[in-house]
Amino acid sequence: MVAAPTDDRRADHLVAGLRIPSIALAATSGEIVDLSKRAGRAVVFGYPWTGRPGLPNPPRWDDIPGAHGSTPQAKGFQDRYTEFQALGVTVYGLSTQDMVYQSELVVRLGLPFAMLSDADFALQRALRLPTFQTGGVIYLKRITLIIADGVLVDRLYPVDPPEASAVETFGRMEGVA
Repeated sequence: MVAAPTDDRRADHLVAGLRIPSIALAATSGEIVDLSKRAGRAVVFGYPWTGRPGLPNPPRWDDIPGAHGSTPQAKGFQDRYTEFQALGVTVYGLSTQDMVYQSELVVRLGLPFAMLSDADFALQRALRLPTFQTGGVIYLKRITLIIADGVLVDRLYPVDPPEASAVETFGRMEGVA
């Protein structure tokens, strides 16, 4: 069994009150989303990679703490989606995978929310979101950002276990104006 991810302090700079930078992200909904200009509350759960049935995982994936779990994490947000909506919260998934991967996941799982692609790492670099590397490819570490009117309100890092991420995030949302 792989060890749980530990807090490596690589998200300590992501503090409440931090203004989200203006970056256009492609969404599986067909929109371009700029989290800095988005009114209202949003949850953005960042994850490393979603595999596809029948295709191999990246090298050493099974040995990396926190690498596995993107599908269960997305399903957790899917299961709580109406509760987030009832609070007026928009849910987004975020990875550095391209729209082809993102769209396949949305269709395969029937996700009711959009996935955002940061394939050029613009948001990752601007916010210095934590990453890891395997097989010569860089992936986001699992992190959740709670944003209100373009400002970071809270963050969850490290995220473990991924399948409980939505429950923990929802608990923190209830107190966010």
